[in-house]
Amino acid sequence: MNIVTLLKSVKTTVLGIALGLGIVAPQIVALLDGDDTTIFSIKIFLGGLAAMGIGIAAKDGDKSTEDVK
Repeated sequence: MNIVTLLKSVKTTVLGIALGLGIVAPQIVALLDGDDTTIFSIKIFLGGLAAMGIGIAAKDGDKSTEDVK
């Protein structure tokens, strides 16, 4: 996957990264806040990373396979 492919599927890429950041960011805060009552979940963190990966790897619905190559 190269940057040209990402730019051709920009809607899906941006939404996937935004979704993933929305999941990952609170987990990073929970890990670094120093409060013993907040719990960091590696499962949720990895799920957020997976969402970002899917968003980057997926192509927009209105683009054909040839359009994104």
